[in-house]
Amino acid sequence: MDYTERLRRLAFNDDGLADAVPSSRTRLDLDAKTLALSRVAALVAMGASEASFASQVDAAISAGASASEIVDVLEGVVTVVGLPRAVAAAPRIAIVLGHDLYDEDTGRVTGAVHP
Repeated sequence: MDYTERLRRLAFNDDGLADAVPSSRTRLDLDAKTLALSRVAALVAMGASEASFASQVDAAISAGASASEIVDVLEGVVTVVGLPRAVAAAPRIAIVLGHDLYDEDTGRVTGAVHP
């Protein structure tokens, strides 16, 4: 099915849509890296949990994305999703990438709730 038909079915919420939406990457024209990075961007937009980021960041890295490219995606969506969403996602992504979020200047863990 070509992209125009897929787009039409999505636009009209076609009854057969569930069968048409791919459950795996193999039915898409996107490579695994691009798909995983776009999913990371979508997770930023929706304010997803750390567990959701873990899955897609791992998929992106497994597909050849670098940590720098993942941060590029985070920065690239700021103008679309807003700075608060990006700031909320940054510690979740950092944790998944294995970074220590302790701020020596403030003595706090970034993203943690403090009284």
